[in-house]
Amino acid sequence: MVLTSSLRKLISDSSPLFRFSVLVAISLLIWWRPLIASFALALRDDQYTHILLILPVSVTLIFLDRKSFETPEDRRSGPGVILLISAVIATTFARWQILPLRPDEELSVNMLALVVCWIGAFIVSFGTRAFQRALFPLCFLFWIVPIPEFLLSAIIRLLQEGSVTSARLLFALIGVPSTQDGTLITIPGLTVEVVRECSSIRSSLMLLVTTMVLAQTWLRSAWRKVLVIAVAIPLSVAKNGLRIFVLAMLTTRVDRSFITGRLHHQGGVIYFLIALAVIILLIWIAHLTERKSRLFAANSPELAETRSR
Repeated sequence: MVLTSSLRKLISDSSPLFRFSVLVAISLLIWWRPLIASFALALRDDQYTHILLILPVSVTLIFLDRKSFETPEDRRSGPGVILLISAVIATTFARWQILPLRPDEELSVNMLALVVCWIGAFIVSFGTRAFQRALFPLCFLFWIVPIPEFLLSAIIRLLQEGSVTSARLLFALIGVPSTQDGTLITIPGLTVEVVRECSSIRSSLMLLVTTMVLAQTWLRSAWRKVLVIAVAIPLSVAKNGLRIFVLAMLTTRVDRSFITGRLHHQGGVIYFLIALAVIILLIWIAHLTERKSRLFAANSPELAETRSR
């Protein structure tokens, strides 16, 4: 009892960084196996590759902005305690099979609980205002949660059908007749099926994650960030439609080997870079308009004062 009281006093009197380190260390002891399982999944399955980037990016963003919450004005930790308790309850439900879960769903729940625990630990250690300042990198951690199979399959299906639809639009633009049947698209001399492996789920998730980081880094306005991120979603579909269109045209107009060649199996990076270039252009334009708006706002009081004279 005396030892527990002493430990509590030690933690309460310690620095925020020490408290946070202790809580994170405890969380790693509890959720070590799900964390390792998630990284292993990311290494062996292309659909989850983005998971490997999330933790380093979040930690880097928090580290770069660390001075903004080193001396927090608000040290209320109640919400953080609630999140810590919620994380423990969620992982208890998952591990004791109180609710029937498939293995992939159990992993998702455990990783969701781990992220909630980390956010709770941050609030307990640094306070709610520090949490508000570090909102993006902390919430960005939710990308480390593996998407459960039932949800991933639905997303992939949407990508498949959306890719075929966008390819049909491109064929229509150049006057090539085409028909669509689910994930099948037919043009004269060729029928292409956009199977699960060709849905571009990996590059689409990577594009969305990259867009979020770039928008957060270069833009200040919330609505501009949301707009750029929203554009990345249909752009993910459009880039795969462009890929189908190019392959189909090269196969029917140049050489049949294109449909089974390297451009088909390894050319996805080309279309990812095209989409990323579009995103960077949009962010650059948004950044310019944002800077002009700030300059105008800064000069407007002076202009008003000059006119009044």
